[in-house]
Amino acid sequence: MRNLLPLISSHPGGRSALTCRFRCGDACFKEIPNTSDNEYAGDIIARAVSRRSMMRAAAVVTVAAAAGTAALTGPNAPQAEAAALAGHGHQPNPPHKPASSGARGLRFPPVAPNKNDKVTVPDGYSQNVVIRWGEPILRGAPAFNPEKQTAKAQAGQFGYNNDFLSLLPLPGERGRQVLVANHEYTDEILMFRGYDPANPTREQVEIAWAAHGLSVVVVQEEHRTGKLGPVSRHPLNRRLTATSEFRVTGPAAGSPLLRTSADRTGRKVLGTLNNCAGGTTPWGTTLHGEENFNQYFANGNTVEHKRYGIGTGATERKWERFDRRFDLAKEPNEANRFGWVVELDPYDPDSTPRKRTALGRFKHEAAEPRLTADGRPVVYMGDDEKFDYLYKFVSSKRMKKGTSRAAREHNLTLLDEGTLYVAKLTGDSPAAEIDGTGKLPTDGEFDGSGVWIPLATGTTSHVPGMTADEVYVYTRLAGDKVGATKMDRPEDVEPSPRTGRVYVALTNNSDRGKEGKAPADEANPRNANKHGQILELAENWDDPAGDGFAWRLFLVAGDPNDPSTYFAGFPKERVSPISCPDNVAFDDHGNLWISTDGNQLGSHDGLFGVATHGDRRGELKQFLTVPTGAETCGPVIQDRRVLVAVQHPGEVDGASVEKPASTWPDGPGKIVRPSVVAVWRKDGRDIGV
Repeated sequence: MRNLLPLISSHPGGRSALTCRFRCGDACFKEIPNTSDNEYAGDIIARAVSRRSMMRAAAVVTVAAAAGTAALTGPNAPQAEAAALAGHGHQPNPPHKPASSGARGLRFPPVAPNKNDKVTVPDGYSQNVVIRWGEPILRGAPAFNPEKQTAKAQAGQFGYNNDFLSLLPLPGERGRQVLVANHEYTDEILMFRGYDPANPTREQVEIAWAAHGLSVVVVQEEHRTGKLGPVSRHPLNRRLTATSEFRVTGPAAGSPLLRTSADRTGRKVLGTLNNCAGGTTPWGTTLHGEENFNQYFANGNTVEHKRYGIGTGATERKWERFDRRFDLAKEPNEANRFGWVVELDPYDPDSTPRKRTALGRFKHEAAEPRLTADGRPVVYMGDDEKFDYLYKFVSSKRMKKGTSRAAREHNLTLLDEGTLYVAKLTGDSPAAEIDGTGKLPTDGEFDGSGVWIPLATGTTSHVPGMTADEVYVYTRLAGDKVGATKMDRPEDVEPSPRTGRVYVALTNNSDRGKEGKAPADEANPRNANKHGQILELAENWDDPAGDGFAWRLFLVAGDPNDPSTYFAGFPKERVSPISCPDNVAFDDHGNLWISTDGNQLGSHDGLFGVATHGDRRGELKQFLTVPTGAETCGPVIQDRRVLVAVQHPGEVDGASVEKPASTWPDGPGKIVRPSVVAVWRKDGRDIGV
């Protein structure tokens, strides 16, 4: 057996200190916001329903699945598997086919772990940089000049640190699609020559405001290849920044908790901050999760500020010196106006994006919807913090089909009315078998059942001692009160369009099991969890609106030679090593694609594909790696093209504009630029077939 792969960093999650400073405000080095003593899953195992009866309750009786039908073609189609989470009781995977073929959609030679300062793709594949930070997308925006940056120029250029990506069709314009991108945060040390962190200038701060937010840009594919490039100055192109206007909608809109001296209505917010992952709706809009917004606000002084990780002193970027709204001693409610899911209509460049209060306020990593059988959206969401929670929202309204104005206007109200829930998971194994090492219990899987606990419906609170407004604005505290399960950083959450199962990326949690912290439980089975896991959830009777579910761990990440790892039962000698799963997406074959953040196994971060069904379930293969210091974000998997957002390349301790740690994407002598990359097969055929 090979030796275990080396760990590359003692910093939490494998990130550089520079990344921690600018992306999340050094959250890992501060007190964990969740200090509640709510019940842990390990404390309630004795009350678990039996695995056999729980699995039976989650079964899906679909004739089409039994016949082996292909992927679904519409959001209201029946789910395409005969049993959620594989039937009654534990059943081992069937015999595996030779490793030379691979699951359909994953038939490519896996990329070996490496430290190349480039995007490394499989043999037989090509790539191009679609768009870079600073490229002009709006009419009148100048070409990028890193030595002559201005806030006005940046407001018309592609933003910094691209994360979530969505590619939408553009009817009537052949070969063109609409690309929507999040711009999570800025790293001023890598943006500005001679940057002084203690004394940023107003121009630098205003450039950073303009580099945050969202971009909408039409892209054109090159005939006969998968290459994409931006169509500058297209009428749909758009930039939303930290100073753009956003509407607050839903049950908490207008709440006194959202009012400030500049907005006494509590319904209009300037800006969106720290947009991480997101989602694409069946009605053609995009959802964007505001994540580590806490780091932008100075002088927090309340229990609620502390629960959301807001510090009591100055911020890293010192924005509070230039705009009083970032100083909570002067505007205590301004932070309450961030931490929401934003909905954007990319087909209407004149529309005002909306912050949806019905979906709750926390560090939203993502928001990915599916539809119930009667057409109501259900949105799954993770709160990306150690020991925080998994949520879902069930709309009370049905989606209207079609693209008429009436249908679009109706569908833009779907996320304002419904019920917000938080998850409580229960394991089915004896507590003594969950010892924190990652050793499988005697039933051969980490699995169990769960309930969705309602928090609020419209103006009605279901949490004793909290009003509905308080539930929506202080959702974390509501989760504490009802005893939600503390998870290992729930990040992207994605329902499979093929099976309806929901996959939750739990990135890592180095504090699991430490004194005074939550111990290992069956859903989070490793103490000092460096590598993370992926949880698979099946709603009871495949009803997304239901209040119960079955779950099991699909992957327990890390070096395959480590006995604590698990790949859905697939032979571990035939999988790629993976660490710190973050963003996830599906292809049309039902494979789950996983991007990583903070790889702890001696390699750069990358993108991986894994089969979720069939006799190769658990077969995981690495598709690409990203450059030095970078994180893999926003995967989009199309039949003939894969897109990734290469975020914070060169973000290595000690790096600066003067001393770059990476020369990507433009080579030596050029500034390092976060960018979007497209990958395709050289022979023009579908990816992985």
